[in-house]
Amino acid sequence: MSLRRRRPAGAQRTGTPADLLVVGLGNPGERYAGTRHNAGAAAVTELADRHGGHLRRRRGLPALTDEVRIGGRRVALAFPQTYMNVSGEAVGKLVRRFGVDDLQRLVVIHDELDLPTGRVQVRVGGGLAGHKGLRSIRDHLRATSFVRIRIGIGRPPSAAAGAGYVLSRPTSTDRDDLAAAARRAADAVEVIAIDGVERAMSTFNVR
Repeated sequence: MSLRRRRPAGAQRTGTPADLLVVGLGNPGERYAGTRHNAGAAAVTELADRHGGHLRRRRGLPALTDEVRIGGRRVALAFPQTYMNVSGEAVGKLVRRFGVDDLQRLVVIHDELDLPTGRVQVRVGGGLAGHKGLRSIRDHLRATSFVRIRIGIGRPPSAAAGAGYVLSRPTSTDRDDLAAAARRAADAVEVIAIDGVERAMSTFNVR
């Protein structure tokens, strides 16, 4: 699969380039910790923990960030501290800070209603399925061709429960499945960093 190289909107470099920028989406604060909508944040925290990193605020960035080495590559990790629906504000600044001028080097991890709870899928571009965090990123970068790691959270029991569902904490069974999915999403980032996105897709996009 050939990935089209495209400079993100406003991506003039202001910092030392990272080989990969990995952003885990979620809402900040204890109120939202452990909710389904924070599945991406859980995965990026898992990555930081396993590679000796510590996500923390840095001056000028609306995100908790750190840098780690994976397979000899410099990988920047980030959990935006804007709310989910305005994630693009943080991602735009992160892209500039870490010198991401090629969307193959931006990986966004997020929750996905259209996948069963606990399933992990890697994709490049594609539809956003109404995910407001992804829409915000699209609007700021003026592109959707970044790499995405989708963590399934399943559908709510009724359409009317949508917003409350994603902002709720899962049942004990779903919580275990989502914890395993966060680890698997972290595994997928490691494969992307070392072997590339095509290998990650062939490894993780199996039923």
